[in-house]
Amino acid sequence: MDEPTRIIEQHRTVLDDALGALTALAPVLHQAYNDELAELMTQLDTLAATARGAQSEVLLEAKRRGVTVEFAKNTRGWVLEYAPSLRQSGAGQLAKLIDTVASRSTVTAGYDLEEDLAAMGDGEAMVLNKHHHVVMTWARVRTGEISPALALAAIREIDRLYDRLMPAAVPTVTTALLDVGVAFGVTTMRELKTRILAEYGGEDEDEVDKEQGRLRKFAFLTSPQVDSGDLTIYRLGLTPEQAARLEAVIGPLCAPRPNPETGERDLRSHEQRRAEALDEVLSRSQSADAADKGGPASSDTTMLITIDLEDLKSRSGAGEVLKTRADGTLLGIETLRKLCCDADLIPVVLGSDSEALDHGMVVRLFTRKQRRAIYRRDRHCTFPGCDAPGAWTRVHHVRHWADGGPTDLANAALLCQRHHTYVHDKRLWAEVRATPDERGRYVVWDLTEHSYDRALLQQPGRDPWLAA
Repeated sequence: MDEPTRIIEQHRTVLDDALGALTALAPVLHQAYNDELAELMTQLDTLAATARGAQSEVLLEAKRRGVTVEFAKNTRGWVLEYAPSLRQSGAGQLAKLIDTVASRSTVTAGYDLEEDLAAMGDGEAMVLNKHHHVVMTWARVRTGEISPALALAAIREIDRLYDRLMPAAVPTVTTALLDVGVAFGVTTMRELKTRILAEYGGEDEDEVDKEQGRLRKFAFLTSPQVDSGDLTIYRLGLTPEQAARLEAVIGPLCAPRPNPETGERDLRSHEQRRAEALDEVLSRSQSADAADKGGPASSDTTMLITIDLEDLKSRSGAGEVLKTRADGTLLGIETLRKLCCDADLIPVVLGSDSEALDHGMVVRLFTRKQRRAIYRRDRHCTFPGCDAPGAWTRVHHVRHWADGGPTDLANAALLCQRHHTYVHDKRLWAEVRATPDERGRYVVWDLTEHSYDRALLQQPGRDPWLAA
């Protein structure tokens, strides 16, 4: 008597036929209409996802029978042996998922959660293991709807939150996490944690405050590291409160600033604007601290920099930062000349024998009374087209302090951080008027590059170091 054909053999025959159809598909793709290509793409994606789910079920069956231990050291080894395509990636995730499902549930291959729940009463369904998040997740893995990687991430998230959620909310939260993961990926799914705690957290205490309080000890800012391109690299991790404060401060400062006079758009990248906004905030903090403590010499936030006198006069070489984690950092001469306009640093100028000729000539700093007068006169950044308010600006020496420029109103102009840098980079000169011109300007800039150098040749001046 012939042995009856097993149903599994029929399925394997169909799978062989499907493999043959897939192998023979590429040579006839040119026959497909354009809209058929989209349909084929979706059809193959569904087939691949379903195959992935079926592969997970095969592995679970092998795990339950002990086959994986019989033929390999562990589940992952069995996957690597019999699913060679997963050697490239995915073997470990699939094996770990099956180990988790096998150890934390009683489900077997072919288990249908919805069918099982339909056979139970609602009250019974809520208390049985069938609503456990591992089982709920597996139910969507076996259909191919979610990948092993997403399943593992979801299980880990629920494990972390489980004791902090209202028990009845676990199924709802599990479904929400999986839905978001399917639509937007693992990263977005993980970002839901705070919102989930706010809505479904336990009633005994504020789970959001508890979570964010726990995060404080993990906040960090690394020490500076200089990479091969001489950019100094920091890594930063903030609590939600710290991040919200940072974004509130730098947000308005990093918006693009097109020039309303020329129509030129802001060509800086988003990342550059954010970096310069942070620099602006730090610069303001330095100035405020110096003002509160009676000058930069009394401020703990003031930079101390050494510079050779001949380098400063000839605009060559570099200055060296002292006393901070940035100790030894070299700053270019034009950068130092810009910083010398205000209380950003104390220059220690060295003579030919390295003796200190000056330790922060206080005469270079505008007094509070002078600053108020300049703010009343200029109102905002004086660079053409910029309306950055006075609170965002620095007082610039039109004739640089390092070139003997006096610290008085007739040699002063308000510039925002961005245009202060631009004026020094392009070496621009301005006419400071005692009365406003027809456009109401007290400061009129010559925007031709190196206008400063041309004007300097025509200006009588003194060497500040002869009087030092």
